[in-house]
Amino acid sequence: MSISASMVKELRDRTGAGMMDCKKALVETNGDMDKAIEYLREKGLAKAAKKAGRIASEGIVDAYIHGDGRIGVLVEVNIETDFAAKNEEFRSFVRDIAMQIAAMNPKYVRREDIPAEEIEKEKEILKAQAINEGKPEHIAEKIVEGRIEKYFNEVCLLEQPFIKDGDKTVEQVTKEKIATIGENINIRRFVRFERGEGIEKKEENFAEEVMKQIK
Repeated sequence: MSISASMVKELRDRTGAGMMDCKKALVETNGDMDKAIEYLREKGLAKAAKKAGRIASEGIVDAYIHGDGRIGVLVEVNIETDFAAKNEEFRSFVRDIAMQIAAMNPKYVRREDIPAEEIEKEKEILKAQAINEGKPEHIAEKIVEGRIEKYFNEVCLLEQPFIKDGDKTVEQVTKEKIATIGENINIRRFVRFERGEGIEKKEENFAEEVMKQIK
């Protein structure tokens, strides 16, 4: 069954769950709205979405240094209470996020953080690529819409596949932690340092190296 944007919006309005979670729920339940709501509740995503509106002002700043000091990450992740910030599951989650940043090198937490001019510039590049591939301009514009989503998936931390479970995004894992811990969690900001960044050097596969450390 084809899942329309209006169906996704209705489910999102009724549950407060994320757009991609709603779309997946509808796909899994063949467009049945009631079953999709039940699906989201079973996954804890509808409940997590309601918690996501609450203020998270506690939390921790964690650091991850990879290998012999070639990559360093500082990340701030907020949660509602100091008690929950000391929770081992929360701290383990923050460490996973720091390792995710080290391995996958996102540029932003979420797509809303990307400056509008950067998105427009990327769209221009993608359109030029499509035209150079021989696509007519009206087709190239449609191709851009698909490719810009891939761009968001690469540069936005929340939209990246989670390094410990590629079937889930970082956003989905975060929502699962919200449901499990019972408090809103917000990945607020991060900075990633790479030794010799900007200096021409031998290319390294840092994602592969980080993955070896978590196995």
